[in-house]
Amino acid sequence: MTNEWQADLKLKVEDLVDKFVVQGMAHEEVLKAVSDQLDRLRSARQKDPDPADDASVIDEPANDWHAAN
Repeated sequence: MTNEWQADLKLKVEDLVDKFVVQGMAHEEVLKAVSDQLDRLRSARQKDPDPADDASVIDEPANDWHAAN
């Protein structure tokens, strides 16, 4: 059960790569682009592990005021 998500991830990555290879991109070029995106995600996570906790994010008010309906 614990490796189920990893198997699902593997299939999705394979499908993603295949999608672009079928469109004519070189396999190695697609793998490099995926690797670059993973590096960007890793870097962003290291800089801000939980962006939802940022004070700069303004919460939207609920639409429960009388004129919303």
